[in-house]
Amino acid sequence: MTPVAWHSADGIWHHLHLAPEALGADDSGVPDAAIVVEQGAIAWVGAHADLPDAYRHLPTFDGQGALVTPGLIDCHTHLVYGGQRANEFAMRLAGASYEEVARAGGGIVSSVKATRLASEEALFDAAVPRLQALLAEGVCAIEIKSGYGLSLEHERKQLRVARRLGDVFDVTVRTTFLGAHALPPEYAGRSDEYIRLVCEEMLPVLAAEGLVDAVDVFCETIGFSLAQTEQVFQAAQALGLPVKLHAEQLSDMGGSALAARYGALSCDHIEHLSAAGISAMRQAGTVAVLLPGAYYTLRDTHMPPIAALREAGVPMAVSTDHNPGTSPALSLLLMLNMACTLFRLTVPEALAGVTRHAAQALGLQATHGRVAVGCPANFVLWPLGDVAELAYWLGQRPACSVVRQGRVAVDGMQVQRSAA
Repeated sequence: MTPVAWHSADGIWHHLHLAPEALGADDSGVPDAAIVVEQGAIAWVGAHADLPDAYRHLPTFDGQGALVTPGLIDCHTHLVYGGQRANEFAMRLAGASYEEVARAGGGIVSSVKATRLASEEALFDAAVPRLQALLAEGVCAIEIKSGYGLSLEHERKQLRVARRLGDVFDVTVRTTFLGAHALPPEYAGRSDEYIRLVCEEMLPVLAAEGLVDAVDVFCETIGFSLAQTEQVFQAAQALGLPVKLHAEQLSDMGGSALAARYGALSCDHIEHLSAAGISAMRQAGTVAVLLPGAYYTLRDTHMPPIAALREAGVPMAVSTDHNPGTSPALSLLLMLNMACTLFRLTVPEALAGVTRHAAQALGLQATHGRVAVGCPANFVLWPLGDVAELAYWLGQRPACSVVRQGRVAVDGMQVQRSAA
């Protein structure tokens, strides 16, 4: 399957209202802005009145007064998997807890079975419409985790599909090896042995094949212990790979402080994050990734410590956590609304959470999450008058135009191009 034909975004993009978040600054934005794209990268950005003469010969794109933000970033997803788990949603509605579903043979292990049974081609075909839904809303970079294979063969299959999605759709994909996601059935009662397999066989082989950008662990009472998590981190560190962590989702195990000691890119979920964990993350520069879709789907009531994170200056990212069990969400814009309504983020905080802070959570802050000279051209034109509308509307997907990797990938606004 291939996407629609795209065309180059090289030229002058004008009649734009550049949001403050586009510049990564807390100012008033630029109401009559221009962006110059050359060879797929941003060559100049600023007030249209200040456009250098050297660029005036280029073709132009009329933005029709659109609001412009950086390309959005979905920094925590499990996009590649087999099957679905709507039955578990029904079980939870009937009163079963997350732990009870997992212990009854559902949860992650259910998706492992379906993923192992699916061919690589079938996994790709199933992931395509999920990715397309996110791209249509302005996503220009995405993290995709493994973790539903739990064996070398099937983890490789997931990561290969993730790489292929990035190639076919010309979108930045960061792959995360999550072999320590759950204990596969064949290792029941032998979690230490499985962790050795993850550290000594799976991770080195997959890293050598160029399939791994980062390493993650599900550190939880129903997942893996602190000691087992540290073993995985040590293996990642030996291979020069950054780490991140599913931390403090169901209880406070101290995983965030451990992750911070290893310079983790991010700690994700963090509903039960402690003051000590916040302090460690602040010192390490670790991003707190908020996942309101899982919080909502699980009907959680223990909110992440937003005020304490804000006071400590810990950057907060927002993501869909798309997965078949606890966050079947395919709208990052909806997550913006949920982050504001459920977690009390301000609109600027929420937008930073899907742009520059999300970029930092993936180690992409030098190239993504802002509209800046030298960065690849990843930005979105929105037919909206106010940044707040991005988080305000429920279920409305604005007909945006998306420049992704220097090409016009989505043109919902039907931008008018004029030759030089």
